[in-house]
Amino acid sequence: MIKIGILGDIGSGKSFISKQFGYPVFNADNEVNKIYKNDRKFFLKLKKAIPIYITTFPINKKEISKSILSNPRNLNTLIKIVHPIIRQKMEKFIYKNKNNKMIVLDIPLLLENKLEKKVNFLVYVDAEKNKKLKKLKKRKSYNSKIIKILKKLQLPLKLKRNKADFIIKNNFKSKTAKKNVKLLKENIFKK
Repeated sequence: MIKIGILGDIGSGKSFISKQFGYPVFNADNEVNKIYKNDRKFFLKLKKAIPIYITTFPINKKEISKSILSNPRNLNTLIKIVHPIIRQKMEKFIYKNKNNKMIVLDIPLLLENKLEKKVNFLVYVDAEKNKKLKKLKKRKSYNSKIIKILKKLQLPLKLKRNKADFIIKNNFKSKTAKKNVKLLKENIFKK
């Protein structure tokens, strides 16, 4: 099984590109959302750690945002509680899909969490700054202050780009993305 790790900036279209591979995708952001909605044990841990802000179940993303904006250290608290759960879910995903020819790991902090050892190839999704910002602003949960705080968690983009085995340009057009990913897959299967 070939494991692809997707790298890139916030809003670069990592999830969009991941889907174009046509193989099972582990999307860490989606998994976090499921935890917020369904995991009462997680909610109780987080409520105990950040009691002023985390008050309702299912967890409301606005509560999370308020807690981070009030004190960026609350983000570290959140990370310490949620990341072990995401790692477990990722391991289960990999095991469940062990008979697939390829899987894709769409994990925003893949390098930061030293998960690159879990993949065979790293793919960096490159997108123009103005297009990324335009896409981000369309998100319901868009908050420029939160984005700045999240970017501080990330390694420099130049480093991510240099670590990548492949770079794929994303212009946010489905036809072009499919074509670029198809060429990329052909290169990967040749190696």
